[in-house]
Amino acid sequence: MNKTDLVHELAARTDVERRDVVKVVNALLDVVRTTVAKGGRVTLADFGTFERVRRAARVGRNPHTGEAVKIPATVKPAFRPGRGFLKAAAPRRRKAAAKRPIRRR
Repeated sequence: MNKTDLVHELAARTDVERRDVVKVVNALLDVVRTTVAKGGRVTLADFGTFERVRRAARVGRNPHTGEAVKIPATVKPAFRPGRGFLKAAAPRRRKAAAKRPIRRR
């Protein structure tokens, strides 16, 4: 699903005009983008958290030569899914029924 599909789905579910939904979706994305860019965090209950994560400088390896390579520190956006989102997207498997011992006659 892309942004256009999302807008159409939201418009259908809420009986709000598509152009109004476009404004709301764009505003939401803009708020998340600017908040995270400033170092803030956006948490949507049962959905997840958008935040900025700092990665320390480290030494990696070139996979072709095995040579050590310095990797500089970076700052990147990250999304951490909430419990409700995780349950919906990846439901837990039921545990296998306890195996009964095999009876020998």
